[in-house]
Amino acid sequence: MKHASYEASCPVCTANAGDVPIPGGVIWENELWSVRHAPPPYALAGWTMFNAQRHVQGPAHFTDEEANAYGPVLRHISLVLEEVTGALRIYQVAFGESTPHMHSHLIPRYADLQPEHAAFGIADLNRAVSGGTLPGAPENEALAVADKLREALKASPPPA
Repeated sequence: MKHASYEASCPVCTANAGDVPIPGGVIWENELWSVRHAPPPYALAGWTMFNAQRHVQGPAHFTDEEANAYGPVLRHISLVLEEVTGALRIYQVAFGESTPHMHSHLIPRYADLQPEHAAFGIADLNRAVSGGTLPGAPENEALAVADKLREALKASPPPA
């Protein structure tokens, strides 16, 4: 969805607008939020991006409508992602340093995740997979999770 605040130099804006291919496609979106699988290489199947549609730096700059919707929508998507993946929990990470457009990484914490990759170690896993020193999740697994999440959110959409 191309929001009125679209900035062509912003990778989140271009992903939300469909200007760049999104492996697995848009999983769910409304006028405020967009959900998609993180791009390859896939550190973990189910590593999902929760993006604001509007080009906004973060929660401190949300409109009242965005602020009121953020928690309930994020909670619902995290719960459904947990159910779809069987993860023990869903990590949420949002820094906004490299891209000043609100986007959260929703990351399944699987039971078989190596201890050194738990909690803050998840960033090390992502760097290792991106750098090619560790294998990532196969694309078919990542896309299968995206499809399952899409179907689950169609059956049980986030609150309006």
